[in-house]
Amino acid sequence: MPLGACELCPRRCAARRFLPHGAHGWCGAADVPRVFRWGPHFGEEPPLVGKGGSGCVFFSRCTMKCLYCQNSPWSWKGGGEDKTIPELTAIFRELAVKDKCANWNLVSPTPYLPFIREAVAPLVADGIRLPFVWNSSGYERVETLEEYSDLCDWALFDLRYSRDETAVAASAAPGYVEAARAAVKWAWDKCKVESAKCKGLDGGLIVRILVLPGHADEAIESLAWLATEVSNEVAVSVMAQYTPAYKGLETPPFNRPVTKEEYESVVEAAEDFGFENGWIQGYEASDPHLALLGENMGADHGIVR
Repeated sequence: MPLGACELCPRRCAARRFLPHGAHGWCGAADVPRVFRWGPHFGEEPPLVGKGGSGCVFFSRCTMKCLYCQNSPWSWKGGGEDKTIPELTAIFRELAVKDKCANWNLVSPTPYLPFIREAVAPLVADGIRLPFVWNSSGYERVETLEEYSDLCDWALFDLRYSRDETAVAASAAPGYVEAARAAVKWAWDKCKVESAKCKGLDGGLIVRILVLPGHADEAIESLAWLATEVSNEVAVSVMAQYTPAYKGLETPPFNRPVTKEEYESVVEAAEDFGFENGWIQGYEASDPHLALLGENMGADHGIVR
């Protein structure tokens, strides 16, 4: 367990979190892992679900503060329960042995990476080892990804913004564009064989493009960057499911759904840039009930509409 200042995320806030009763980080994380909920989840992209579902562990706190966050009860406000390392080990054991999940899906894991590694170590030593899904906003440090690469078989990263001024205004995330793009490049280099195939359950890269109201142009710019600077063989998941929430309800343009015209412009761009691996949600996924169930996500390899 590190004892120095916390520099896990691009913020590098230098909080001395890992000492008993140490300071909280900028994200609010402290010296113990906090978990909001866990269990099999069937609403992820098809390669992650398998027969038993993706074994999601939703960690409390977040390195970003998105105005429109649908998970604000735990990402902003810190809801959840502190877990000892043995308790966290038991969660991972339950997902693997009892629930027979396809993977361990670490949702917003960055503040707790040292604890996660310690918790899974005895399971791995006993031969219990599922593929890890590093499921995050993409606001990551490459140095951290390298250090904890053993916890990243699947990289499920967002490319949320293409302009830093939007990232700061909407998510309090300075340097987001450089950090997220570097994280995607790192993951592609690590996982590109599996990503290009986008088959099986062993590993790969999936880049989520959540279309935000008033910012469809940034989604298109992210797709353009991905196609030209990385590869159009990357599996992309273009998502219509934005629903106004939390502080976004009072902050234009985040206080409205994405329009069909906005969404279709991004879908057309994905096709124009030659992306063939991944999924396109139907526009009806902007209905929050369908979005939660993931019923509009394609079931097979290849972009579907």
